[in-house]
Amino acid sequence: MISLNQVSKTYETPAGKFAALKSINLNIAAGQFVGVVGKSGSGKSTLLNMIAGIDRPSSGSVSVAGTEIHGLSENKLALWRGRNVGFVFQFFQLLPALTAAENVMLPMDFARSLPFRERRKRAVALLERVAVSAQADKLPATLSGGEQQRVAIARALANEPALVLADEPTGNLDSVTATAILDLFRDMANQGTTVVIATHEADIARVIDRRIEISDGGIVNQ
Repeated sequence: MISLNQVSKTYETPAGKFAALKSINLNIAAGQFVGVVGKSGSGKSTLLNMIAGIDRPSSGSVSVAGTEIHGLSENKLALWRGRNVGFVFQFFQLLPALTAAENVMLPMDFARSLPFRERRKRAVALLERVAVSAQADKLPATLSGGEQQRVAIARALANEPALVLADEPTGNLDSVTATAILDLFRDMANQGTTVVIATHEADIARVIDRRIEISDGGIVNQ
């Protein structure tokens, strides 16, 4: 599903060049639930951004489901991402003026993956899957942090992506809600979705198939 070959990423900063990733070689099989762990600044988010095509490598190649995404134009990459990848952000990134259901419908609108009349029905079904269908017509500001994260997960699943990436998905949640969110990702992997999460959580061994530790831009243990 995922193959990174000698991937490096260097950013230009006022203080000079900063190497966020250094010669990463990584293969992840379809249907695996992978936890990428490491301290803040270790390169976890950059690694996820490479896999999602949100950012491009300075050198090396990134292939997802047989597509070398670093070679796609920006327009083709955006369309590819919309149809193949679901991304869950740490701070939810829900549009405040749209209801929960409308937020979930956005990726369907972008990718035109369903006829317009069917999008609302699918959005509500996804909200039901993550146990927040009762909040379908509420604005994000009226929802708890856990409910907003569930809506964000439902949005990530809108176009039935084969790959779901989550950047610190439990970082702003209480322990009970965090456990429920991790169990939800586990269920998704059990149903065949490839799931990769970047996390500080120490207690993820019970749910993941594989643990990858990253430090100073390099993989130190997996």
